[in-house]
Parts: sequence; C-alpha cells; structure tokens
Amino acid sequence: MSDGQIVISGLSKRYRSVRAVDNLSLTVEPGRVTGFLGPNGAGKTTTLRMLLDLVTPTGGSATISGRRYADLTQPLRHVGAVLEASSAHRGRTGRNHLRVICAAAGFPPRRVDEMLHLVGLTPAGRRKFKGYSLGMRQRLGIAQAMLGDPKVLILDEPANGLDPEGIRWMRDLLTRLAEEGRTVLVSSHLLSEMQMLADDVVIIANGRLVTHGTVSTVVDGIAHPGTVRARTPDAEKLAAALDADATVTPGSDGALLVTGVDAPAVGAAALRAGVELHELVTERPDLERAFLELTSGKAGVR
Repeated sequence: MSDGQIVISGLSKRYRSVRAVDNLSLTVEPGRVTGFLGPNGAGKTTTLRMLLDLVTPTGGSATISGRRYADLTQPLRHVGAVLEASSAHRGRTGRNHLRVICAAAGFPPRRVDEMLHLVGLTPAGRRKFKGYSLGMRQRLGIAQAMLGDPKVLILDEPANGLDPEGIRWMRDLLTRLAEEGRTVLVSSHLLSEMQMLADDVVIIANGRLVTHGTVSTVVDGIAHPGTVRARTPDAEKLAAALDADATVTPGSDGALLVTGVDAPAVGAAALRAGVELHELVTERPDLERAFLELTSGKAGVR
C-alpha cells in the first residue's frame, strides 16, 4: 500500500429504498490527477463523504494510505478536502480565517501567507469573507485544504464559480500538485476540462462503477470509431463514390461527416471519382462523447 493511495472496496450506502452507492470498488494512485465523473445523482458526493468519514457506509470500506480517514493521526496533515465552496465567518478576513484554522490544528503560522500566495489571494487576504465571490471562496477553500501540506487532495466541483482564467489556474495548480507526488481526486461536471487535466478517470452511474482507466483508454474504448470530416466542392459526387458501409451526414458548416469507413477509404474514393478535397480529417472521440455513451439512460435522481 503506497502512501497516499486511495482504495475503495465494495463501498455501499443505502438510504431507505435508495441505494446511493452500490458495491463500488476502485483505486486512486499518487502522482496522478483522477477525475471522478458521473451524471447528477450518480453517488459521487456520497462516495467522497464516506471516504472522509462524514457518512457511514452501509457496507464495504474506503481507506487512505491503508487507513480509514477517522483513524489517521492528524488527518489534516494527510488529507485536504473541499466538498463545497469555503465557508467562513462573514465578518472575518480570509487571512484571519486561515489563521484560526492554523492555530486550532497546530500548523505553523507562516502557512497562512504561503497558501494565500499559492491560490492567488494575497491581495484579497485582508478583505472580509462577505465580500468574496464564489470563485474567491473556492480559492480560499483550496488554501484551507493545503494548510497541512497534505499528501492527498480531494475536491468536489472545485471549478464552480471560476472564470476561464481561474479554471486554467486551477488546472495548472492541480497538475503541479500531482507532479509533486500527491494524490489528487477531483469530482467535476466539466468534461472538456477533465480531458485536459486528468490522467485517469472514474465514471460511475446509479452508484455503480461504469469504467475506470486513463483518459485515452476510456475514450478509445467506446464502441464507435471517429467521424471523418471531408470538405469538397463535389459533395454529392464524393458521397456517391463511397462504399456502402459509409454513412454520410451533411455538417452544419458544409462539410460531410462520414462514419463507417476511415479517412484513407474516403481519400481513395475521392481519388477514384476525381473529387477535389479541401479537408480530410478524423475527428477522434473525446471524453464528453465517451461519458455520454457510457452513461446514457443511467442518470438517476437522489
């Protein structure tokens, strides 16, 4: 068991007749960013809350570095977590909010200014919390989670309230933390962002594991091949020249979208028919498409 490894084994949680999490098993490795994905009501937040011993499982186990969160010595030095935007006394400054936590947890006072700098809140540190935007509260929450210099960081929808610049900042920060050898587990609905950020993804639906692997493995594992985009002034002639296996759909931008055959086959058909091609490219499946195909019809309400 490596330091910082998260192991979830047969984890289940039932609320009366609703099974929020159903026999879920997965491993999250250190040194990587893992995206935790699923439709609304899939059980993501319930899983994270069980991992942090905020909810008692009906069955199974969840451990961090081989121990339950509740059994960790000084858990804030091992695990930093943000399950919602930071909450603080409205009349207290962001800096004083962090100072109180440092004092209570026995962290060095210097960590306050270090973490305000880390999250880009040094100028706003002396402003009162009531004047913080949602994005600033997200940053303050990450600063709070990092006060103990934890090996493991668990974040639930950390990009909520961030503008595009803030989202890029978040991506760079989490990538850097993983490169330092930390375990970074991130729940998010921003699939395009997860494709750029995550090394691995876990997809669940109705509380059950759908798939778990690297982003490229999950994307390449969906059943349908990529779509070929072809642009030509002789669209009808090209469509007629394609094999019977090809399905041709006009694109909204005037290109032809071809499935059932690959780009070399489209190029060969164009050559045989004497059709001039202005564009020929294979559009690879992305994480959003893989997610939608893998979870289609599996969204639940909890």
